[in-house]
Order: sequence, then C-alpha cells, then structure tokens
Amino acid sequence: MIFGGFCMNFSIVPKGVCPSRINFDIENGTVHNVKFFGGCPGNLKALSKIIEGMTVEDVEKNFSGITCGTKTTSCTDQFAKAVIDAAKSL
Repeated sequence: MIFGGFCMNFSIVPKGVCPSRINFDIENGTVHNVKFFGGCPGNLKALSKIIEGMTVEDVEKNFSGITCGTKTTSCTDQFAKAVIDAAKSL
C-alpha cells in the first residue's frame, strides 16, 4: 500500500534513544531527507543514506522492532514508528 500523494515534512522527538530529533519527508509513499540530531553520527549518517528513497512499507519491514543494547527500542525502531505514524496522518 502506498501512503499519500504529495510531500510532507515531519520532525519528531524520539523516546528512549540518543538522538534528540529526527526530521524527514514523505513524498508519494517514499522517505527522503532523513536527518538525525544527536546519537552516533557515523551510524546515523549511513542509516540516512540507506533509508533515502525507501517506501514507508520497507522502512517498517526492515527497521521496526530493532533494539539497542539493553534498550527495548533503537534509533531505527523509533524512526520506523515515526514514519508509520506520519504516513497514517497523510
């Protein structure tokens, strides 16, 4: 299922992870311009490049439920939750 038919900008405050904010766009069901603020810079820059152009469904499938150390969530899990919520709002 493809979400939305236009571009929307989103900014979220993730919970339980190091980044203080994540910005991204959803355009025609694909994710663009992902930027993490804080966290592990190298890993999150690489993740942003990997995510660029992914569909909302692929983000959900590949990143939901990933944990970090002893945490019950991770940067990728928080991002997936944000993308899913954002897509539902379109």
